[in-house]
Amino acid sequence: MDLKTRKRVFSNSMNKLMVSLRRNVAYLIDRIGTRWRNNFYLVVAVIFTVVALVDVLTINYVVGMRNKSFDMMVKYRFHVRPPASDIVIVDIDEKSLAELAPEFGRWPWPRQVFGEFVEKLQTQKSGPVVFDILFSDPDVYNSESDSFFNDVIARTDNTWFPMVRLPQSADTGSQLRTSLLPCSIPTKTADTSSNIAAVIPYFDAVQKSGRLGFNNIYPDPYDGVCREYPVRLVEHGYEIPSIAYAVAKSNVKSKDIPSSVLINWRGKPFAYRHVSFSDIFNDMRKENPQHPQDEFKGKTVIIGSTAPSLCDLKVTAVDRQFTGVEILATAIDNMRRGDWLRVPDMPLVYLLITLVILWATAVAFYRRRTGGQLDQFYGLSQFILIGVAYTAINLFDVYLNLTGPVFFGFVYYSIARYYAFATARALDDSVVRINADKDGAFGYLLALRFDLPTREESLISKLAEILTRKCKEQVSAEWLSGRQKGFWRLFENTLFLCWEADTGSEKRIPAIRADADELVKSMRNILDAKPMSGALPFNHMLISRAEGNIGKSGQGDWRMLMGAALLQNKGGTK
Repeated sequence: MDLKTRKRVFSNSMNKLMVSLRRNVAYLIDRIGTRWRNNFYLVVAVIFTVVALVDVLTINYVVGMRNKSFDMMVKYRFHVRPPASDIVIVDIDEKSLAELAPEFGRWPWPRQVFGEFVEKLQTQKSGPVVFDILFSDPDVYNSESDSFFNDVIARTDNTWFPMVRLPQSADTGSQLRTSLLPCSIPTKTADTSSNIAAVIPYFDAVQKSGRLGFNNIYPDPYDGVCREYPVRLVEHGYEIPSIAYAVAKSNVKSKDIPSSVLINWRGKPFAYRHVSFSDIFNDMRKENPQHPQDEFKGKTVIIGSTAPSLCDLKVTAVDRQFTGVEILATAIDNMRRGDWLRVPDMPLVYLLITLVILWATAVAFYRRRTGGQLDQFYGLSQFILIGVAYTAINLFDVYLNLTGPVFFGFVYYSIARYYAFATARALDDSVVRINADKDGAFGYLLALRFDLPTREESLISKLAEILTRKCKEQVSAEWLSGRQKGFWRLFENTLFLCWEADTGSEKRIPAIRADADELVKSMRNILDAKPMSGALPFNHMLISRAEGNIGKSGQGDWRMLMGAALLQNKGGTK
């Protein structure tokens, strides 16, 4: 057997396998539908309820999901709080590195550069001066520059410096006592003999001042996105503040701030005012400066870098590249204003919302409301949940974590919708399907066709409900749903009412005919009354009917009855 033949045989085998698989799946679904019927929706709802309860009471995973929806809402807010106007970032950008390179080298600069800059800021009576630079080591080639910088810092009371908290696993090898960490605050459980691994500023003036805090930012371990800013750490019984928290509480009334906050971003990067370090520094050294002499009066000045070679870039909810100095500015702004994003801890409320949506959907499916009304209910419920959460984060800086209810509702609705679709044939209880294989039964069909230029499916559905309620005998109402094309458009706006009487139930036949006669007689009144009034005009309706025996073969089946009915034009006129 050559290669081409083998491919053809393999292709045929796979086609047969797929056909067999589809048929077996369809057979299995029909069996499930026949066995469980509409109880399936309630059983699945019970399972989802148990899962939701377990999640709320133990793992808090599904109800606690928030990352993707949170990022989307934060990124596309229609109302973003403006950045504080009194926070200025003095940016060591590429321009500064290039312009100061002839005099001081490209990087690192001698510390006297920063010492002179701080002195000039002191004459302007600036607010806090925050360094986003880690002065961890001495300048072995320029000790005088370091001494000058240390003396300048010693004369200030508004300079702040970062430190870095190293992993806890490194504590055992560290020689730095936690109690000697300049910014540590002992609690009742403080371990005075413990060591902590941290990189702190080298300068004696900084250590004595205690004006420092850790500058670690911890991305989410699952996706690497920075959403929260740590406010304080508790290490070996000592509280260690972050640099943003230390600065914020130094010049505003201390607020009740949690151990970490969800950052309330002020928009895309460079939302805060940025000035180039070289522009300001060179202007300050001139005899006749061009910049205002009170440019930084009362301002919080953050000295950091956005130069690609110096800055640390973080992935955030609003941008894939957010510089560390801008994150620091945002954190200080959030803590000073107290407007970081809140996430109310309301697991029981979220659970209640989940159960309401879950069981309302389950009951609707159980009652076989699987048409447009159910789709509208589900879509409206999801729209309301998302709308409430989106409004809250825009207007109130509150993130309502409704991801759990939305998730449960979506998964349940998807399963229920597929079950309803897959078992539609198995659960079809119309008289056409039930008696399709019975010999000798009697069938009666009443066709109502509206000759209208537009599709009126919802009105036909309402008319079907009205007419079936008026019938004394069991009746099925059938009509085409959805938009049709080609030949099938001929059956739009057509309603079929079907009655049947089993063999041996001939006494029901006169009652069925009486039902149909009564409907035809009252049709004008029904169409002239609300909600049909004017929507389905009686003078645009064609009424036709047919009756006869139905069975497995011959001319007496439902198809022939429908054809016979459509060939008639009895009752109303165009």
